[in-house]
Amino acid sequence: MKKVPVKNSNKWTVTFVVAPEVDAQSVAVLGDFNDWDADAAAMQQRKDGFWAKTIRLDPGTYRYRFLADGELWLNDPDADDYEPSGFGEDNSVLIIG
Repeated sequence: MKKVPVKNSNKWTVTFVVAPEVDAQSVAVLGDFNDWDADAAAMQQRKDGFWAKTIRLDPGTYRYRFLADGELWLNDPDADDYEPSGFGEDNSVLIIG
């Protein structure tokens, strides 16, 4: 994950990345920032095989996870923290600002 402040703004550009070792046809990043909506969360596979999605966010704390092929939930090894999801697994946590 890469976090970069946007010039002349309080927003940040955040790029989420999933390694190509995740053998999937599709990957999405779902979280507080998109109401856990898979349709708004599709990541694009780059030429190097990594999956990526860049979004702009306000400062704050966000919970998120990756969803591969609509069925396999994954955490981000680059997350700022982890916390229980309430469903028996942890969510990745992103902290901005």
